[in-house]
Amino acid sequence: QVQLVESGGGLMQPGGSLRLSCTASGDDFSLYNMGWWSQAPGKERELVAAIAVGGSTKYDDSVKGRFTISRDNSANTVHLQMNNLKPSDTAVYYCTGDRSLLAVVIGTGDSWGQGTQVTVSS
Repeated sequence: QVQLVESGGGLMQPGGSLRLSCTASGDDFSLYNMGWWSQAPGKERELVAAIAVGGSTKYDDSVKGRFTISRDNSANTVHLQMNNLKPSDTAVYYCTGDRSLLAVVIGTGDSWGQGTQVTVSS
């Protein structure tokens, strides 16, 4: 399995943008489907976006048109570009990866990062 390290979180005003990055090590990144999950205070972890090894993507309805997931296999990195941020986007964001796309989408992936905090507030 890969080891994952997230970066890029922080405090942003509503309407602003952040870019999260997740860098993998320890295995062939190109074989891994990747995803971003979020967990807001007092709530369960939820899928935000996923990207398959072939590049197809899936988004939660709440972020469609605002967030974009992408991958750079040459840099072993997956990104989450977050635009037009809302206070409801405030959460800890976790990167996950697995050779099974289903595992990434349902949250049972083998690899998880430590999480990065995103806070959207004026």
